[in-house]
Amino acid sequence: MDNKLPQSAIEITSLTVAYHEQPVLWDINLSIPKGVIHGIIGPNGAGKSTLIKAILGIVHPIAGQVKVFGEEYKKQRKRVAYVPQRTSVDWDFPSDVLDIVLMGSYGQVGWIRRPGKKEKKMAIEALEKLGLANLAHRQISELSGGQQQRTFLARSLVQKPDIYLMDEPFAGIDAKTEKTIISLMKELKNQGKTLIVVHHDLQTVREYFDWLTLLNTSIIAHGPTQEVFSDNTIEQAYGGQIQKHPSLV
Repeated sequence: MDNKLPQSAIEITSLTVAYHEQPVLWDINLSIPKGVIHGIIGPNGAGKSTLIKAILGIVHPIAGQVKVFGEEYKKQRKRVAYVPQRTSVDWDFPSDVLDIVLMGSYGQVGWIRRPGKKEKKMAIEALEKLGLANLAHRQISELSGGQQQRTFLARSLVQKPDIYLMDEPFAGIDAKTEKTIISLMKELKNQGKTLIVVHHDLQTVREYFDWLTLLNTSIIAHGPTQEVFSDNTIEQAYGGQIQKHPSLV
């Protein structure tokens, strides 16, 4: 099966990443088409977050390359938004919700010029879309986990990117927030955006994702979800870790 489409949002070729000489990603070849919600799943330590960081240039491969819309990431960075794992963020910094969301406009206005009325209007609209307008001046550290996650998603909306990279956006949030986020993701897809999402809940994979990569250091399977998400590929990716997992039905 040839999953390589002529119009790719991201093209990864022969990518290998190692930490302390131990491979974390090995010979990754991956083509992600435009305009899909693409899930990345695999066991703990499989390299899922590392793959996102390699796309962003946060970690540097020992081999291979990543192309974003056919060019190096640094030439296309304004077209890419990153929503990090909530647990990786220091929530004690003294900023309110609106300040955080306005950071999404810095790529357009620069770090020296302060955001103006236009940018503040965009930020408020993003907060309204995610049900956070009434919390605009609340300190970010005072929010619940779900509210914090929605704040970072609002920040990414203000960037107006073509690609959203999301690392575990559904981890540790309430059901209402999860419903809000997946609804927004589908809306963005309908606008032609590409969403690449590290995910852990196998029960929702078929419902949430058009395309899927099963990863465990190397790629186990990749392609349209209905074609690659099977008992066999799950067993290959997770092995014994999945025997008692309630998602395997």
